[in-house]
Amino acid sequence: MLVHLGFGKYVRSDQVTSVIPIEEERGPGRRTFVWVEGREHPMVASRAEDSIVRDLVQEPREVTQSRQQQEILRDLLADLSGVNPTVRRIARDEGSLDLDRLERRIREVLVEEER
Repeated sequence: MLVHLGFGKYVRSDQVTSVIPIEEERGPGRRTFVWVEGREHPMVASRAEDSIVRDLVQEPREVTQSRQQQEILRDLLADLSGVNPTVRRIARDEGSLDLDRLERRIREVLVEEER
């Protein structure tokens, strides 16, 4: 994930080793020193350290969405397990909805995600 440092500067979050507020000569465009792996000197960020740290520890949106999708699948699986055989047969025969196949597929996806 990229973290915005201000004025068009970005760094990869996994390469940031420390974030230190600038004490002396702090001002517009000079708020925080950001130490980045592989660089001899820190980068100067125009954003405040708390804003940068918040971005660094924020969970990526893809991870959050994936977790929510897994929760929905678990809920659906729990609901499907309560559907009796007669309703399953009617759904399959009359509505072309194979709940057994759907249940198997959800289990496969959840097992794959756990790996």
